[in-house]
Amino acid sequence: MTEVAPGPGPMKAGSQLRTPRAAAVAGIIFSVLLITALTLLRLAAPPSPAVAGTWLTDSAHRAALAIGLNLVPFAGIAFLWFIGVLRDRIGEREDRFFATVFLGSGVLFVGMLFVGAAVAGSLVASASSSALPGSGTLALGRNITTSLLNVYAMRMAAVFTLTTVTIARRTQFVSRWLILAGLACAVVLLVGIGISPWSELVFPAWILALSLDILSAGHDH
Repeated sequence: MTEVAPGPGPMKAGSQLRTPRAAAVAGIIFSVLLITALTLLRLAAPPSPAVAGTWLTDSAHRAALAIGLNLVPFAGIAFLWFIGVLRDRIGEREDRFFATVFLGSGVLFVGMLFVGAAVAGSLVASASSSALPGSGTLALGRNITTSLLNVYAMRMAAVFTLTTVTIARRTQFVSRWLILAGLACAVVLLVGIGISPWSELVFPAWILALSLDILSAGHDH
């Protein structure tokens, strides 16, 4: 009696059906969590790095900061999931050069986002458990966090966006308007982040639009 090995056909078809939804859900979770976290951090922290204000002395502001910082790890996990599922959807059409830049910039973005959140979290923890840090410590912690987030992480987000746009243009797996919006998003992240700190919200907003487009395309098929 000859045993017939199960073919890859049904598993592959099931993967194709699940992949768009998984990528969209992960992207939506990342976008919502990061937008919420960045908004809480921007509203609670004062504009001047060396000024304590109420962001460390007031328990409500510290709680808002703590909530925002605790959302960052979950946003990073969702983003890594988004990257993996998106690469799975592209499949064999993926170019090795752009795939390397795509994955590397995404991982670097998450890494620097985590480090920046850890530095900010240490300031909040020190203010909660002991005396308020001095102005020099506050300025150093804020400047490190700002540099990691605005100078490095958002530049990596711009590279990730440009790479995703290039892959999307070649494989045509998203709408054309998202490609143009991605180019505008990358320009804002590269040159506009120093003008307004709220410009960093452009990246998760574009990921949200991209995820909704992927989800819509998955339902259409």
